[in-house]
Amino acid sequence: MFRTLFARLSLVLFLLFTLIGAVSLGLGLYSAQLYQQEVAQRLNLDLAAHIADDHALLKGSTVDRESLALLFHNLMVINPSVEFYLLDDEGRILAWSAAPGAVQRERVGLGPLLTLIGHPEQLPVMGDDPRDPDGRKTFSVAPLEEDGHVRGYVYAIVGSEQADDIADLLAQSYILRWSAVALLLGVLFATVAGLAIVFLLTRRLRRLGRAMDAFRGSDFSRPVRIAPSSSTPVDEIEQMEVTFAAMAGRIHSQMNSLRESDRLRRELVANVSHDLRTPLASLRGYLETLLMKEDSIGPAERRACLETASRSAERLSRLILELFELAKLDARELTPEREPFSPAELVQDVMLKFQLRARQKGIDIEVDITPDAPFVNGDIGMIERVLNNLLENALQHTPEQGCIRLSVGPDARGCVVAVADTGDGISGKDLPHVFERFYRSANRGNRNGGAGLGLAIAQRIVDLHGGKLSVHSEAGIGSVFAFDLPAVPTS
Repeated sequence: MFRTLFARLSLVLFLLFTLIGAVSLGLGLYSAQLYQQEVAQRLNLDLAAHIADDHALLKGSTVDRESLALLFHNLMVINPSVEFYLLDDEGRILAWSAAPGAVQRERVGLGPLLTLIGHPEQLPVMGDDPRDPDGRKTFSVAPLEEDGHVRGYVYAIVGSEQADDIADLLAQSYILRWSAVALLLGVLFATVAGLAIVFLLTRRLRRLGRAMDAFRGSDFSRPVRIAPSSSTPVDEIEQMEVTFAAMAGRIHSQMNSLRESDRLRRELVANVSHDLRTPLASLRGYLETLLMKEDSIGPAERRACLETASRSAERLSRLILELFELAKLDARELTPEREPFSPAELVQDVMLKFQLRARQKGIDIEVDITPDAPFVNGDIGMIERVLNNLLENALQHTPEQGCIRLSVGPDARGCVVAVADTGDGISGKDLPHVFERFYRSANRGNRNGGAGLGLAIAQRIVDLHGGKLSVHSEAGIGSVFAFDLPAVPTS
């Protein structure tokens, strides 16, 4: 029943207001009772003194019974609620105006009497009630003196018919009853208003809770739609909303990334299986042919089978090496051993290595190096691998009489290296996927039986160096692959 935050806050608020109302009511009634006692005592403060002055109640050490009887009769006629007692100098009760058998004490404590006589401004002062062994009431007192000595006291209990407890006081007072009702109504109103405020304050928490439940119920796949009232959180609830929205967006993005990674993993397994199966099947087929026709096959045919098997084994070996290399790059197991070097010289060296193959295919290789090309920080072996992959890719897709241009020049970050070809280009549909592993452009084909890992490896290497590998291509015109490297800081 009280499992929700609103229910718990409502219960706490109700109990708190009830406690405050009860304490306030109790304190008010207690204060009213004290005030009533103080007023009664203040109004009758001189009552005992007037009686003592007007009547001789003691004759030496004896009680004047006739004067006392007359006095009690007159006082009962005037005010029957006042009780009078005659005390000796030690507080023993000598006579009283109460009914026979009503007095339960033999003496009255003198401490409160002396306090009232000495400090009449500190009211109320409570004295012993002779009719109640444990009771205390307000009183009026006056000493009876003779020859300068105190012979006794006139002790008057005032307000004997007043309420003895808070319940009686409340029952007897019309104003106090209405004050108590008003206080209870105020507590009830404060409770209702507090519950309404709590309901409004927890409204956003309930909305956040529903959004969290919906997000969990969707298996973290549905985007969270929470619109905070402002871009800058002003309270804790808005901070929670903004934080949860950011967290849910991050989780949603990661879940999509995991699903995409799972899809790519399945595709990777399928592609690897396919690409490994093809050279393995070719290698196995030619080897079985050689074994089966060992005696009947001629030297020329045997050599052709061996050459084909060798190419299949080489392709298989290259694919496995590329897979291992890409896996290490993805796992960040390969870290660049950076050193300053000239990218212009490296481009010249790589161009010379591919120049012979390019001439055999009838392709021109040109180099365009800007004189102010800076030195860069990087792993020269890894960058050479990037250039090898880009040139290999360009040679595969550039027809005879085509041209490949290598360029090196400065840019805002350091140095930019570009490889441009006049090949068949890449279509706009395939362009966003050229750096995905095992991806082969439909219009570029698979002319050398490659596995589609060269560009993926090149991109990982450039990423490790803090650069970016980009491509610009138009179908039928050619492609330009470019990457940047950070320059060596100048002193």
